[in-house]
Amino acid sequence: MSTHPRTPTVENEPLEDRLYTVKYDDPGESHLDVKVPDVCAQCETDDCVEVCPANVWREGDDGVPHIAYENCLECSSCRFACTYDNVVWTYPETGAGVTYKYG
Repeated sequence: MSTHPRTPTVENEPLEDRLYTVKYDDPGESHLDVKVPDVCAQCETDDCVEVCPANVWREGDDGVPHIAYENCLECSSCRFACTYDNVVWTYPETGAGVTYKYG
């Protein structure tokens, strides 16, 4: 007889389906940017791209990430992941931004 509790089976919806439950009121301009593009061009790890759960930061051909701010979940992981402190991250102005449907 096993002394370990049985691990429950949990099925979650795919990330893409869960992202559709998030409403984003577009303020019309990005609340995300990079401070110095040349710093990004020299970065070899692309931590801002790797850590983003919503695919907001995308690797650019010139080494500077492309930013799809409309997908942002406002978790601010990108600014903490950047080892160069090169991410500009502010809350969207005028009360715009993300609204979560659940929670």
